[in-house]
Amino acid sequence: MGNETGKTSKKDQKKTEKKQSVSDIPKERLTFGPHGNIEEHYQITTLLGTGNFSQVKKGISKHTKELVAIKIIDKKRVKHKTEMMANEVEILIKIDHKYVIKLLDLFDTPEYLYLVMELVTGGELFDRIVEREAYSEADAKEVIHQLLDALEYIHSKDIVHRDLKPENLLLETEASDTNIKLSDFGLSKILDTNEFLRTACGTIGYVAPEVLAATGYGPAVDMWSAGVILYILLCGYPPFYNDNDAVLFESILNAKYSFHSPYWDHISKQAKDLIRALLVVDPIIRLTAAQAKEMEWFSVNTTTAALPLPAELKENLIKWRTSSKLRISNTSAETFLPIVDKKKNS
Repeated sequence: MGNETGKTSKKDQKKTEKKQSVSDIPKERLTFGPHGNIEEHYQITTLLGTGNFSQVKKGISKHTKELVAIKIIDKKRVKHKTEMMANEVEILIKIDHKYVIKLLDLFDTPEYLYLVMELVTGGELFDRIVEREAYSEADAKEVIHQLLDALEYIHSKDIVHRDLKPENLLLETEASDTNIKLSDFGLSKILDTNEFLRTACGTIGYVAPEVLAATGYGPAVDMWSAGVILYILLCGYPPFYNDNDAVLFESILNAKYSFHSPYWDHISKQAKDLIRALLVVDPIIRLTAAQAKEMEWFSVNTTTAALPLPAELKENLIKWRTSSKLRISNTSAETFLPIVDKKKNS
């Protein structure tokens, strides 16, 4: 990661990044932490997953018997990323919304940082779509409205997610097909006045043009990513994809995408209108979350909305998910900026 300079004149994006450590963060919302012994309050059980610097284990509250997820961060492995760790904790403490993963407690020890989170058991949204017998435009509408609710909320708290992608949309329970939780705030930032964010980051294919162009950016980058996710929800493949990164970046920088036949033939005009209003190069013109929720798509019931989308959607989704997992994920956009510059100047 690195810093990129950019213009700072756009009214709705005059924000800058804040810096602090975990010890600076107010923790009034926490139940027992941060300085107690986690084992006095939670029984830590089975492993749920692992990351580069952490493990996630299932836990049980010894007081309420509530099931939780406990993210255990090894401080030795993040000693050069303490600011990033503190930033994520600060954000998780600050947010409390029904469509956003919730921090319940934390425990800060010399060796480990324990983040006690609500446990969601439904898995990734896109995996559930593949498993379902039928999936409709109406289902996609419900999911996107929830995502927009979540984005409107975090943006009102001056938080930019910066890494919206399907893997970060989790389903609340195994019984739920559409109740989502927005997760993974590891790359998110809290904004202050005067400057744009400049760090080039995110996942290739979902990043907004202004991130690639290194002109400075704000909350509007999340709205671009929401447009990409909506596009995929309705057809099963992304609007921007190419094995050649320079070509991929050029298509993003110029918002070059299409509604291909036959995959889009049965999708409503209103859904396409929302995508067009989100995948806009100029972040000033791009819809905010509140504006997107007012689009006609959410207020009309089209004759085809409840009909199952074509079987090709699942086939496309399976192919795309398989191929995308073979590519490097969470790649810093900054890594590819020289490719973009070379393409621009050729």
